[in-house]
Amino acid sequence: MTATDKTGRLAALERKVTECGICPRLVAWREAAAANPPKRYRGEEYWARPIPGFGDPGARILIHGLAPAANGGNRTGRAFTGDRSGDWLFAAIHRAGLSNQAESVNRDDGLELFDTFINAAVRCAPPENRPTPMERDNCAPWLESELELLDQVRVVVALGGFAWDSMLRTVRRLGGEVPRPKPKFGHGAETVLRAPTADWSGPGGWTMLGSFHPSPLNTSTKKLSAGMLDDIFRRARELAEADPMALGDPIST
Repeated sequence: MTATDKTGRLAALERKVTECGICPRLVAWREAAAANPPKRYRGEEYWARPIPGFGDPGARILIHGLAPAANGGNRTGRAFTGDRSGDWLFAAIHRAGLSNQAESVNRDDGLELFDTFINAAVRCAPPENRPTPMERDNCAPWLESELELLDQVRVVVALGGFAWDSMLRTVRRLGGEVPRPKPKFGHGAETVLRAPTADWSGPGGWTMLGSFHPSPLNTSTKKLSAGMLDDIFRRARELAEADPMALGDPIST
């Protein structure tokens, strides 16, 4: 597949994502958030649709999140954009040399990701940031389709336990190999996942890194520091740039 073909197919897929309305609870919530925004966002036109993935089609690093925020991605139309979680995430991405700027304010702010693609387990904002297992499963085909097109990915950074489990389930569903016992999530956890076929993802699999989600709950309590997030992306770059045949034995912490 040429780079042009891949870009076109990803764009077509993401257009389909934005048209999804399969989960009634999420549709109602995202539209209610748009109809009753906080005072600071009144007058803004909300996206209020599912949020597509975005980034470099040739990315070797995939950042996998939980779901959009009601007044973040659901407002701006881009993952982690316009909320405090995104402030932390994009600053760390920029420090790691994976973007051209340290903030993401709206879809037209000129942000470019280098060697990096961002998506989420659930594409609509859920009430209390808690999607149901059924909503996760309804969104899974979008993730599967993206993974099949992002064929240079070597590293997945899972932001939080929900995203970690989402990836494990998706790899199993696609026929890949997940270590047993099931790898446990933790900040800095690392495990190697094998793809079902040699051409499904880069060299035939990738390393998944666990990171605490950069939500205010974690950053304001200092459960997650900027240095801890920097360590994750430093490791992600190291793995992405390593010999693709050097994937080692699974490590779980």
